[in-house]
Order: sequence, then structure tokens, then C-alpha cells
Amino acid sequence: MAKLSLFDRRKRRVRTALRARAAGKPRLSVHRSGKHIYAQVIDDAAGKTLAAASTLDKDVKAKTGATSEAAAAVGKALAAKAKKAGVSAVVFDRGGFLFHGRVKALADAAREGGLEF
Repeated sequence: MAKLSLFDRRKRRVRTALRARAAGKPRLSVHRSGKHIYAQVIDDAAGKTLAAASTLDKDVKAKTGATSEAAAAVGKALAAKAKKAGVSAVVFDRGGFLFHGRVKALADAAREGGLEF
């Protein structure tokens, strides 16, 4: 078996801890790249994505780029889509990324939008 990178080890450790305390809640997964940020609410039991938002979406595209403001806009858009899909409580999966900057801005905006985690 190949040796995992530090990022992959951290991602695996975070995901394992989430499974232990998820209690049937959907997972809010975040991916951050150099130019964009993506987030989706996933029902792991059914294997389906319930809601998704990113800086590539048309309603968020005005605030595109690798900024905290764009991440906050994605968080608000995702919270609205999740509420529409009937999701109010989620487990936050930072996916190996540290909880600061854009990831924290997205999480705070999703909380303001009405998601509980």
C-alpha cells in the first residue's frame, strides 16, 4: 500500500471522526482549490447529493474568485438550497482543509443561512 500524504491522512482522520458522530445527519463537504470553492450536502446512507453550490454557479458568479467573500456567498447559497431540500442539520466535513479563511467563512455563512452543525 502506498504511503499517504499528510493531507490525505488528515482527510481520512476527519472523515472517520465524522462517521462516529454523524448519527444519520447529512454531511456538508467542502473542497477548496486555488481559484474556486465548492460545497455540497451529501446523504451518505443513500449515496446522493442533496444540495450543492460553488463559485461557478450563476447566482454566485458575481463574487467569483478565491476570496472569503465568495466563500461566504457560496455558504449562503448552499444553506438556501439545503433548506429547500428539507435539510436543517448537517455535520461539517472540512475534508482535510484547515478551519480558517475561506473554509471558515463558508461555514459561518451556512450557519447564518440556517444550517445547524
